Amino acid sequence: MKITIHYIIALVLVMCSLAAHAELAVIVHPSNAVELSKDDIQRIFLGKNRSFPNGGEAVPISYEFSTQEAEEFSTNVLGKTPKQLKAYWAKMIFTGQGTPPKEMETGAQILELISKNPNLIGFVPVGTESANVRVVGKF
Repeated sequence: MKITIHYIIALVLVMCSLAAHAELAVIVHPSNAVELSKDDIQRIFLGKNRSFPNGGEAVPISYEFSTQEAEEFSTNVLGKTPKQLKAYWAKMIFTGQGTPPKEMETGAQILELISKNPNLIGFVPVGTESANVRVVGKF
């Protein structure tokens, strides 16, 4: 009986940890036919590329820095902890080499902006994207 309870508790803990890590969809305007690799997405969101591979301007937008979505994106897509990303952008701003992505409070704001502007790229939790955007990657 005791062993069964331990297994149940372990299973619940695993399920909770899986739920905490939501998959993210990187999105662009539906008219933007660009194909992006993870490296392309990283370079755009780190300010290393200011255009899509097809030559169009690329303007990244993100959730506010302190949100779970921004933390997941930083860790899973950019390969940086939130602390490392904050230090990276502080250096880029100080040296005049770039500015961080514009931050939005909600996924609805990100979806609305991207649905109206083909130059924008952002991310939302998988399952919240709409027909007004195109998914170019899931992480």
